[in-house]
Amino acid sequence: MELVTIDDIRAAAGRIKGVAVRTPLVRMGEAWVKPESLQPVGAFKLRGAYNAVASLRPGGVVTHSSGNHGQALAFAAREFGVPCVVVVPEGTPRVKTAAIEGWGAQVVVVPPEQREIVAGKLAAERGLTLVPPYDHRAVIAGQGTVGLEIVEDLPDVEVVLVPVGGGGLASGVGTAVKALRPDVRVIGVEPELAADAAESLAAGHPVEWGTARTFRTIADGLRTALSDLTFAHISRRLDEIVTVSDDEIRAAMGHLARSARLVAEPSGAVTTAALLSGRVAAGRTVVVLSGGNVDPELFRQVI
Repeated sequence: MELVTIDDIRAAAGRIKGVAVRTPLVRMGEAWVKPESLQPVGAFKLRGAYNAVASLRPGGVVTHSSGNHGQALAFAAREFGVPCVVVVPEGTPRVKTAAIEGWGAQVVVVPPEQREIVAGKLAAERGLTLVPPYDHRAVIAGQGTVGLEIVEDLPDVEVVLVPVGGGGLASGVGTAVKALRPDVRVIGVEPELAADAAESLAAGHPVEWGTARTFRTIADGLRTALSDLTFAHISRRLDEIVTVSDDEIRAAMGHLARSARLVAEPSGAVTTAALLSGRVAAGRTVVVLSGGNVDPELFRQVI
C-alpha cells in the first residue's frame, strides 16, 4: 500500500496556501496548542478537503461526515464552483449541519450505519466524486500540513499529541513530523468509549467497534473507525495511542477556554485531556486542537 510522503504534504501546503489559515502555536502553561478551531470552517478538515478538490478538480462532490469534513468539503466546493452533497448521521449537532448548509451544500441525514452506503449511492446516481473524510491520500496529505507547520514553528518540539478518529489527521501529522524529526514522539489520543484505534494497534489490524459502541462518547468527531489506509499510516508513524474519559474531555474543554482562551469541541479537546491527565511523557509538547464547532449549550455546561 502506497503511503503519503513528506513531498505529498509539501505539495498540499502549496495548494492550500492562502485558503487554510496557518494557525499559530498558543502557549498553555508548559505546552503549546495548535488551534485548528481558527480555520474558516472551525476545524482542520479544510486542509484535506481543499487539497483533494484542488487535486481532483471534480465536477461535483459528495461525502459522509460527522460534520467538520462536510463543512470543509462544502467550503472547497463553493470555492471551485461545483455542487456538494454531505451525508450526516442522525444526531449530528445542529451547529454543524447548519454550517454545512451555510456553505451551500445539501445535507442528507441518515442512520449512522448508512452513511457510507448512501454517499456511495449518491455518487453513482448523480455522477459526483466521493471525497471521504479520511480514507484518501490527498485528504491525508492535506491534514499533514498541520505537522509540517508544528515542526517549522517549534523545531525543538519533543511530543505531539493528535486526536484519532478515522485516522486521517493522525496519519498526516505522523508522516510529516516523523519525516522531519524522527526523534519526536507522536501520540494519538481517542476517547475510552471509542477506543477502536488503540485496540487495532494492539491487534495488528483494523478493529471496528460499530456505531452502537462508538456513539456513546461525547466526542462526536472521533466515532469513526480506521480504514486500511489510515491504519497502515498510524501503525508505522505513531508511537502510541492513549485514551481519555468523557469527563476528562469536558474538563479539558473548560481548561482550554479559561487557560488558553480557546473554544474546543469535545473531539478537539481530547489531546489537552491527555496532557492534563499525565498519561503522556513530559517534554516540549504541542497539542493539536482539531476543531471548535461545539454545541453552544454543551459549551455553556462545561465552562
